[in-house]
Amino acid sequence: MSDSSGHRLTTLPSGVRVVTEAVPGVRSAALGFFIGTGSVTEPAEQAGWSHLLEHLLFRDTSRYGSAEIDEIFDGMGAELNAGTGKESTSVYSRVLDQHLDRAFDVMADMVWRPAIRGADVASEQEIVLEELAMYEDDPQDQVFDLLGEATFGDHPLGRAVIGTRDTVTAAAAPSLHVFHDERYAPADLVVAAAGSVEHEALVALVERAQAGVAGARAPGPPAPPPADAPPHRRFLEKPTEQVHIALGGPGIARDDERRFALRVLDTILGGTSSSRLFQEVREKRALAYSIGTFHSHYTGAGQVGLYLGTRPDNVATALAVIGDELQRLLQDGITDAELVRAKDHSQGRVVLTLESTSARMNRLGGAVLANLPVLSVDELIARVDAVTAQDVVDIARELLAPERLSAAAIGPDGEAFRAAIEPVIPELAEAA
Repeated sequence: MSDSSGHRLTTLPSGVRVVTEAVPGVRSAALGFFIGTGSVTEPAEQAGWSHLLEHLLFRDTSRYGSAEIDEIFDGMGAELNAGTGKESTSVYSRVLDQHLDRAFDVMADMVWRPAIRGADVASEQEIVLEELAMYEDDPQDQVFDLLGEATFGDHPLGRAVIGTRDTVTAAAAPSLHVFHDERYAPADLVVAAAGSVEHEALVALVERAQAGVAGARAPGPPAPPPADAPPHRRFLEKPTEQVHIALGGPGIARDDERRFALRVLDTILGGTSSSRLFQEVREKRALAYSIGTFHSHYTGAGQVGLYLGTRPDNVATALAVIGDELQRLLQDGITDAELVRAKDHSQGRVVLTLESTSARMNRLGGAVLANLPVLSVDELIARVDAVTAQDVVDIARELLAPERLSAAAIGPDGEAFRAAIEPVIPELAEAA
């Protein structure tokens, strides 16, 4: 089947979905395997196993050794990479079209037939522990997970993707084999490609490669969306030079049509160098080097927030400015000029991003895995163009009301942070 977005989608009898988009005039093909396993799908005792398994895919497979895999992709002038998120894992590369069959053959063996030997598990556990140590040395990264914990509590969305030392070291080869077979099931796997690619040829490659995999067990039901919970305050004391602060709360799901209004809101509030927070906090008052807003969409849930890194003596002033800007947005709305500029920016980013075959491949794989429609560029632009000033104000008042916001920070003085955040979000004065 095909539609106006230019992509083609085939669902094989096993349940594997193959989606492609041919891009005329290019010689490369971006190829990715998208698997429906991430930190949200894990029970607490297996936190981080999806990420650990992603590492193990790069070890030996049924037909290829680890060094051989590196040599093959180096020889093709290509990079092979992977990533694990809250809801999915992906393995991806971009190669010359003449190497697509070879790249697919290796990647399919990695995804469907990893060896998962005890010695390799032990080695990758040590590597992940080093990654954990590096993560814990980077408060600018860690504070986002601290905010996730404050926002979602015990729900899996509140856990770090990387897991903990205890859960990572508890994994053993036999249990990881079972974990792999359950989560890399055909019905929860998408093969996506964009660029110089022929759809039927890729479908044929997938049909051959997945032979013997079709009987794998399907994963269990996804975790239910997080229940409504009061905001929380979290602080991690560390002797840092800056205080790293994240404020945020629950957002909207990935299939919520208001996501386009939220994209425009994000651009106006903190997503660009002309945004309100960047101008007021950094450019006018020099209170921070890094400040910005973010939003994430998941199945049945989402998150919105902002990040600020500033010296301890600037925390109270910077948070007061942020509080004033949030109140001004909620009370006075946005200007016509801001709306036009934000919509033009969002539309421009869509077009520029999708000139990349890798971006097109990721868009295809992510949408199909989440059972979402693949919107064409024209459809995406039209959705953004339809956003009104009132749409932006409505979503801001729903998601950024102070009584909905949690706060997280990493720095040297928790009491100073509590005193600074109280005037901005009074509801957090006594929050744990």
